[in-house]
Amino acid sequence: MSGTVESVRWIVDGMNVIGSRPDGWWRDRRGAMARLVAQLERWASAEGAHVTVVFEAPTTPPIESRVVEVTHAPASAPNSADDEIVRLLAAGRSDVTVVTSDRGLAERVRAAGADVRSASGFRDRIEDVAGGLTEP
Repeated sequence: MSGTVESVRWIVDGMNVIGSRPDGWWRDRRGAMARLVAQLERWASAEGAHVTVVFEAPTTPPIESRVVEVTHAPASAPNSADDEIVRLLAAGRSDVTVVTSDRGLAERVRAAGADVRSASGFRDRIEDVAGGLTEP
């Protein structure tokens, strides 16, 4: 990583981080998404990090945050969140680290000049600061 946590923009492949552990998240997908956002808020606040989390589709009701940018692909389709992450990189942001364990996405973002961190490693990192994926 080329900068401090404070200077790096983090783009998180939300479902990839959630899916990094088979903890039953699929029984309540929206709840898992909300818990991840709450945990990212605590971590970003503690670290002074700028975080964007990308999901494939919006939820009803929407998941909102004043600390973390919660975004989604313009159309829900396979790999649409991946495409949105690449689009965010192409928008000209510099010093970006993308969190994903998706090999195809990792190759694409490295080609665009971003660093990559694994989903499970990042999840461990944010849990160290923010606690487990518990209710917000």
